[in-house]
Amino acid sequence: MAHRNGDERGRPATIPLSRNRNFQVLWGSQVVSEFGLSASTIAFPLLVLAITGSAGASGLVLGVIAAAHVVAGLPMGALADRWDRKKIMLGCEAAQVISGASLVAAIAWGVVTLPHIIVVAAVMGVCSALFVPAEDASLPNVVPDNQVSTAVAMNTARSYLADLLGTAAGGFLFALRRFMPFAVDVVTHALALVGLTFLRLPPKPDPETQPEPEPHLVHEMAAGLRWVWGNRSIRVVAFCAVGLNLFFAAYYIVIIVLARGRGVPPGQIGVMAAMLGVGGLLGTLVAPYLHRKLHPYVSIVSVFWILTALAPLAVFLRNGYGLGVLFAAMAFLPPTANTTIITYQLLVTPDGMRGRLASVMGVLGGVAAALGPAVGGLLVGAVSYDRAVLLCAAGLALVTVLATLSPTLRAFPGHDAGEASPVAEQPLERPLSTQSFSSESLPSERRQRDG
Repeated sequence: MAHRNGDERGRPATIPLSRNRNFQVLWGSQVVSEFGLSASTIAFPLLVLAITGSAGASGLVLGVIAAAHVVAGLPMGALADRWDRKKIMLGCEAAQVISGASLVAAIAWGVVTLPHIIVVAAVMGVCSALFVPAEDASLPNVVPDNQVSTAVAMNTARSYLADLLGTAAGGFLFALRRFMPFAVDVVTHALALVGLTFLRLPPKPDPETQPEPEPHLVHEMAAGLRWVWGNRSIRVVAFCAVGLNLFFAAYYIVIIVLARGRGVPPGQIGVMAAMLGVGGLLGTLVAPYLHRKLHPYVSIVSVFWILTALAPLAVFLRNGYGLGVLFAAMAFLPPTANTTIITYQLLVTPDGMRGRLASVMGVLGGVAAALGPAVGGLLVGAVSYDRAVLLCAAGLALVTVLATLSPTLRAFPGHDAGEASPVAEQPLERPLSTQSFSSESLPSERRQRDG
């Protein structure tokens, strides 16, 4: 029976999220932190251009953030299952405060260099690779099982909101003074650091759901990979998500180039890109409702079909506003699918394995997000813009057909499966029968810090 502050196993009691102190602390600290992070991320290429004049160097810095996250992803996920997760989150915020402050000082004194910027970018990527699995794995310890889906949707809305506001603020602040967006980033991470000190979490993963400890970090990483690979459902969902993410990332780059080639003004292109976030933010508002009303298979596969149906329309749209509406429509349903998928994933995964699961799925999503723009660039260099759009649409259609015909996705468990499933209480040797996309797997602006 649930008690005032939790049940007999220390899980949170069922109270409204608006009165859940732990969730409010976590949500509030991270909306502030992600705002600053988005402001500094948009300012990085502007800073590099200002001091080097090299567009290639600007891309290198953003690539370092993504590469650091991908490379560090697997070991950081294992550490998130080994160490105190609250201390991990505090340490990541502190590291970003220190590295960001060093960059602010260097810019203010006029001694900033490209290697210094690259080091700060690498710190951002590594901290993201460690913080995200720790936060994701902690969520079921912050809210009760029957509120996980709402909490997931609110976290997604948090990231959309912070990204939209932070990106807009970053450019404005950089125009005032070069160090301003990075100074704001330092302040927001410091505020998040203070806020997280009030978070209450179990010091270690639940020992009753913790797999047998591995003798080495590499073995723990391998256990996380086995957890993902050892189940047909995990593989199918992950591969479908990676394919969708890859072709959508390629499509996004193609549309940007197409818009420039058609003479769309830069201001309209900015609005067009922002509309992707607007559509996603609106989608998060209805995600909890649609999650409850739609069968999981429908909520997942509908994303594939909507993207496939809408993607070719870009050939006929001649201004940035029309393309922006197209992007907003594409981004509306992914939050619902992610809510369905991540909720089930969290509820059926043992506490001691959640960090590794999140890191494996994050790495897969990061690889797809990194390869997608390269594929898009090759397409626009090899064929006409319209053909590049249609080729990306064809790739989306192929993944959509495979997902639609998949018996694994058709059998995706209902909304109460995770809560009722005994799998979460089983040791690692008894694998799951189904799994889900990670939060990075569908086309979404969530966690741009992940690359």
